[in-house]
Amino acid sequence: MKPLLIERRTFLAGAGVAWLGSLAPAAAERLAGSDILFAAAYRDAQDGYGMAILDDKAEIVSAHALPSRGHGFATHPDADWLVAFARRPGNFAVALPRQRTGQPVVFHTPPDRHFYGHGAFSADGRILCAAENAFETGDGVIGLYDATDGFSRLGEFASHGVGPHEIILMPDGKTLCVANGGIRTHPDQGRQKLNLPTMAPSIAFIEMATGTLLASHALPANLHRLSLRHMAVDGRGQVWIGGQYEGDVMDEIPVLAKLSADRGLVPVDLPGDGAIALGKYAGSVAISRDGATLAVASPKRGAVVLLDTLTGKVRSVEMKPGTCGVQACGDGFVSSSETGRFGSRHHNVAWDNHIAALLVAPS
Repeated sequence: MKPLLIERRTFLAGAGVAWLGSLAPAAAERLAGSDILFAAAYRDAQDGYGMAILDDKAEIVSAHALPSRGHGFATHPDADWLVAFARRPGNFAVALPRQRTGQPVVFHTPPDRHFYGHGAFSADGRILCAAENAFETGDGVIGLYDATDGFSRLGEFASHGVGPHEIILMPDGKTLCVANGGIRTHPDQGRQKLNLPTMAPSIAFIEMATGTLLASHALPANLHRLSLRHMAVDGRGQVWIGGQYEGDVMDEIPVLAKLSADRGLVPVDLPGDGAIALGKYAGSVAISRDGATLAVASPKRGAVVLLDTLTGKVRSVEMKPGTCGVQACGDGFVSSSETGRFGSRHHNVAWDNHIAALLVAPS
């Protein structure tokens, strides 16, 4: 059956107001002392879904209901909007405004599309780009939504691949980098993967203004079952990509790749401890604030692996059960788990796969 549209009035009745508005005095005081905020989706003890805003001490500042399970986020360049996307094959997104007088905006894909859980804003913040599936044909598309008009749909262009997942805006402010995971799905089959023998993952560079394909990169044929999912850009402009392997568990396969102007897309071989810890599955990746360190988290083994982005060498391997979310924080990283851990604190929720960085206060 097709994805069910959530009635907007029903959802808004319990959603709360702006993500920085109507804070209790204690929460407002914590917020004033934070140099960064985080957002993460969760499932609570009553099997309800929501998203939380947390401060730099991993304290929950505010919580907001979601119609169903959330996944990733898009953050507005001026922090005016925070958009949470449904987990595939969901078709809702919720935009929370920064302004105290604002109200959440719930919007959906067209009936023959669903979200893949990620998106990115244009450099000026006017347009939201969302990874979507045209599921009757299996084509990946990038849906375009107008942030100045209630996130009304403007149109779409091709992702130039199948199963687009994470989207990032490159430092030039003009080019989208899209990780086409290569896996075809259809909401009638839930999350079933329909084309594993013929997977063709790729990384596409697309001119945002026109949807023109600028370049497409693929791994060697023997790695065609490494679904390319999550990305981060380091201080030298290299794109690091975390993959999830869909082949034989006994295969010796790298789970990471990097993409640079001089070498193209190449797999990254990790030493034994790093490779074993990730278990052929990178659930989330992040780059440190100085661009020198890559963090890769894997919920399969409950691991966070840190790499030097210049040498590719593993700096550390930390085992934390159920960990998937990871994000830069201060001079290091913060991670979260499905067991309720966020940083060094524990909350009575199961955190979903990703952490978004919301706001860095001026120094």
